[in-house]
Parts: sequence; structure tokens; C-alpha cells
Amino acid sequence: MKIIIDDLSGPEIAAFLEAHVQDMRAITPLESKHALDLDGLRVKEITFWSVYDGDELVGCGAIKAHDADLGEIKSMRTSPARRRGGVAAFLLDHMITEARATGLTRLSLETGATEHFLPARKLYERFGFTYTGPFADYTDDPHSAYMTRVL
Repeated sequence: MKIIIDDLSGPEIAAFLEAHVQDMRAITPLESKHALDLDGLRVKEITFWSVYDGDELVGCGAIKAHDADLGEIKSMRTSPARRRGGVAAFLLDHMITEARATGLTRLSLETGATEHFLPARKLYERFGFTYTGPFADYTDDPHSAYMTRVL
């Protein structure tokens, strides 16, 4: 597998992210959906990576820099056919390394609090993330779980 910084200009990543947004809309109340669309991801504060296995897009993820210390993991997704196959762990390890290299001292994230998101929460726990309260502009939400990791 290889990881590349993606400028979000290709149709393949656009379709991949649209499927992500649609999935989140289907299982999360609209007021609790925090998945970003392409325009939301195309800002200078966000670095976006795509994961390929050969020519196949198998995953993606991003880090949004809130300030010099805090980064937020956004848009983590693995293709449904490749879930639980190591793609997300491979990417998360890469993103943690990149966050450290840019000088961030903490990574935080928001993910779903329901059973559907349990595999994601377990992955983050395995990588040293612990449960916290809301951060940045987030507020208490029964559909959200907030996690952070000191780098």
C-alpha cells in the first residue's frame, strides 16, 4: 500500500468521499453529522491523504490544524471491501507520524458514539487515544464520542 497527499481533484476520491458523507447521513442525525464534503476539505488548514493498494483507492483521512498544537483527524474512511484489513491502522500510523513532524502536540477527533462506530473507537484506543469532552467548536452531543492523544 502507498499513501499520497491528495489535492482532492480526481473523480475517484470525489466519489469515495461522497459515499462517506452519504453513509454518515444515513446513520447519524443531521445535526450530529460532522463529515466534511469536498469543499470543506479543500482548505489550507487540512492535509488530506489517500491510500492506494496498487491502483485501487482503499482509504483516506485528513488532519485539520486548529492551531500550532492541536490537530483534528477528519474523514477517516476505508473502502467497505477492505474494512478490518489494516488500511485504517496503516493510515492512522502515518497521520500520527506526520502530525508529530509538523510540530503538533495533540491529535483529537470526533466519531460516532453508537455501536456502528465501535470498530473505529477501538482502533483509536489501540493507538493511544483516550475519551475526552468536546474540543474546538464541538459541543456535548449524545451521538458523538470525543477522543484525544498527546503526541
